[in-house]
Amino acid sequence: MNGTAVIFACSHRARGNSDRGAALLAQGVEEAGGRAEIVPVRDFEILPCLACQACLAHPQHCCVLQAKDQAEELFSRLENAPVVFFSSPIYFYHLPSRFKTWIDRGQRFWAKRQDAIPGQLASGLLAPARLAHVALFAGRPRGERLFEGALVTLKFFLANFGITLAEPLLLRGKDEPGDLAADAGAEAELIGMGRKGWERVKPLL
Repeated sequence: MNGTAVIFACSHRARGNSDRGAALLAQGVEEAGGRAEIVPVRDFEILPCLACQACLAHPQHCCVLQAKDQAEELFSRLENAPVVFFSSPIYFYHLPSRFKTWIDRGQRFWAKRQDAIPGQLASGLLAPARLAHVALFAGRPRGERLFEGALVTLKFFLANFGITLAEPLLLRGKDEPGDLAADAGAEAELIGMGRKGWERVKPLL
């Protein structure tokens, strides 16, 4: 494990609200005395899972695509960071497609976990030691279940890495570039999330 917080910026669009959110999270980490790396998921080539199940049979649960794209580079960052952050927009009540494609490629880590504890998909014996801090940005100002699908997916994806979700920051009405910059309260919350996330892990490093 290294000593750098990793912030996954998950939008397809550069310089939008979730990119600004990632920068504010990094600011909070740095204000707490830490280092942060912002990783734009859109900059990585990620091939879709083939659903071939080869990772289930492989002794190390390797993916047949891992030498053909950059998904493993992202997984390496996720596995080695003391604390991780995700800053993502909501598209059609869920996560952006490239980010979700990467999540689907995590099937090999699910297979590896099943070998560790056969037959248990969410065993309490695998108590997550790390936290993921998530900020989600929705253009819609309303919608009772607007963030539900994204949070459920993130919860079970991250469980395979021994990571649990901290209380998320859910922001509505952030559609056009500049909407977040006009909301000083939301910006302060993002900086605070970055600061608190690093302060939690700093004594362990």
